Amino acid sequence: MTAELVRGQNHPLPHTRLDIRVSAGKPVVAAAALGDEGGRVQGAEWVAHPAQPALPGIEVSRQATADHLLAVDLNAVPASVHRVTVLLALPMGAGRPVRFGAVAAPFVSVGPPDGDEVVSYTVTGLDTESAVVALELYRRQGAWKVRAVGQGYAGGLAACLTDQGLDRA
Repeated sequence: MTAELVRGQNHPLPHTRLDIRVSAGKPVVAAAALGDEGGRVQGAEWVAHPAQPALPGIEVSRQATADHLLAVDLNAVPASVHRVTVLLALPMGAGRPVRFGAVAAPFVSVGPPDGDEVVSYTVTGLDTESAVVALELYRRQGAWKVRAVGQGYAGGLAACLTDQGLDRA
């Protein structure tokens, strides 16, 4: 049975190999940031994105699409990583939406690669934001959990990454 999360809610992850599926209706860029115990990303090299789609334990899509699959192996992320943050951003360009309030609410699900989803979350309440922290996987007392975040950024991906601890996002 799938747990349908609301903003701020968390849920234990019974698996360490996961597929994170994103459905947005319109093309979005999906990224994942690896953070330390305080959630701080130590540098740009710890952000998986289309130009750098693979990090230890993480693989993201190479292009902006309406549907994404992020592959995660929590056993393969470095021991110093305590948080994997899933970021979504609207791609820039003529004729593209400039805010999430103008598109369907992104839907995110998490589950094992060969099984049913464990949790799902619809990111609602967005308006002027062009980037959003959809959810985070985090390590707590030796176990991994998932939290529905839904924090949007009107300042776009740069503002989102700055909030993650990158000085020059």
